[in-house]
Amino acid sequence: MNSNMNMMSMGGPPMMQVMQSSPQPMMPGSGSGPVPVQHQQQQQQQQAEKLDNISKVKSLLAPLRESMFLTIRSSAFTLQQNNLADNLKRDTTAHGHHNPRFDKHLEDFYACCDQIELHLKTAMQCMQQQNSSNHYLPGMVTPMRMESFITDNAGPIPYPTYLNTVRVHVQSAKDIHDTLISAAQNISQAD
Repeated sequence: MNSNMNMMSMGGPPMMQVMQSSPQPMMPGSGSGPVPVQHQQQQQQQQAEKLDNISKVKSLLAPLRESMFLTIRSSAFTLQQNNLADNLKRDTTAHGHHNPRFDKHLEDFYACCDQIELHLKTAMQCMQQQNSSNHYLPGMVTPMRMESFITDNAGPIPYPTYLNTVRVHVQSAKDIHDTLISAAQNISQAD
């Protein structure tokens, strides 16, 4: 598992080589026909799983380092040019080198930081949602629809029972919302 995550964080080319070198099944009787739709859907699902928020953060670390390096280098160049100008040196051009744009590099750095922050916040919210789900509905739900009967075993909850539980939760939330709105209206009318 960790080796897969390390491969993803290294960048795109090794992953593309693996995908290109893997044999693709052909449809029977079609010779060299297109890849079946089901196989394409499985590849898309695998790619979506590999692009979770933590993987995206890991993939953004290399651009973050690069933008930080460019920002520091351009700031050092700008400081050097300002120092030469302050010491009344006339030759403030860097011997034919172009002036790196500090503001552009700094914006790129902040943009990368913002993306990382967004992905980390999303990951935290997903974890909080999972914790809430485990707390309020601790049982597993069967993936197949079964007749609605409740058993005393600790196995998965049948799907119809799960739907009823969700309906009760939604109705309770709606009742609480309505109660709060009516209480707010009563308070505002009393003033």
